Amino acid sequence: MPGPSTELVQQLYRTPPDRFVAARDAAVAEARRAGDATTARQLARLRRPTVAAWLVNLLAISRPELVADLVQLADALRTAQRELRGPRLRELSAQRRAVVGALVVEVRKLAAAEPDAPPAGRLPLAEVEATLNAAFSDAEVAEQVRAGRLLRATSYAGFGEVPRPQLRLVTGDDEEQQEERPARRPGAQRGRPEAASRTDRAAERAEQAERAAQRAARAERARQRRTLDREMALARADQERVEAELTEATAQERDGAAVLDGIEAELAELERRRAVAEQDLSRAKLARRAAERAVTSARRRAGEVEAAIEALAAEEGDADAGVGAAD
Repeated sequence: MPGPSTELVQQLYRTPPDRFVAARDAAVAEARRAGDATTARQLARLRRPTVAAWLVNLLAISRPELVADLVQLADALRTAQRELRGPRLRELSAQRRAVVGALVVEVRKLAAAEPDAPPAGRLPLAEVEATLNAAFSDAEVAEQVRAGRLLRATSYAGFGEVPRPQLRLVTGDDEEQQEERPARRPGAQRGRPEAASRTDRAAERAEQAERAAQRAARAERARQRRTLDREMALARADQERVEAELTEATAQERDGAAVLDGIEAELAELERRRAVAEQDLSRAKLARRAAERAVTSARRRAGEVEAAIEALAAEEGDADAGVGAAD
């Protein structure tokens, strides 16, 4: 069997990290129920990405055309670095900064559209930016970013340039000098002063390259500081917002508790009154039953007395009739 489909793997890596394991295990169970052991094994080997890696994967899966532009620009930038073409390198470096900034903004938008994503103030956008910058210097990282299966954020210690021993400052003057060199006479002899001058120029170029690297480092630190300042402002605004929400929720909870206490007190009073009413009803029922028994007994006694009276009257009538006959 071919294993899990690309769509399924992308769906898993679009899932926020806190729900990744559950989604992966469900996919593994589904593959096992379908009898696809190969797919189940390959899915089980997938690992949960960090939040920063998830954001980069979300970008690669949702906006592959933007990541493709990044990879293409990274290839061009690495080529310019290898060839040490100064003007082209400066142009591509400016494009890199613009592209990375735009991609970070897009990541923020994609995260805002995800219902289970962390709040905007807690998004590790600095790690996302560092990973995207690393993709410009490392082809392997660029490929991982493009595939949308990154497991953790990465960074690049340099500034997108080749190692310092190979650095040289390429300017317009250098290109003119290179064009003029073939015009020199092949047999021209160079003396020591000219060799010393070349050494001085090489040292000067190395010093200029060192200063350029230091300026780039300062600029990078300043950019990172600005990014962190923006993140801090967002974090503080988010903190103030959630603290206000907490205060409002606490007040609502307190009011709700007071209302509940009042209702419970009313219920307790009603329960007491119900108990009293039930006792009164019980006593009334007992009184009614006793009265019914008394009425029955009285009626029976009245019947008995009435019968006795009638019997006595009958006897008196019989007696009167006998006396009359005797006379």
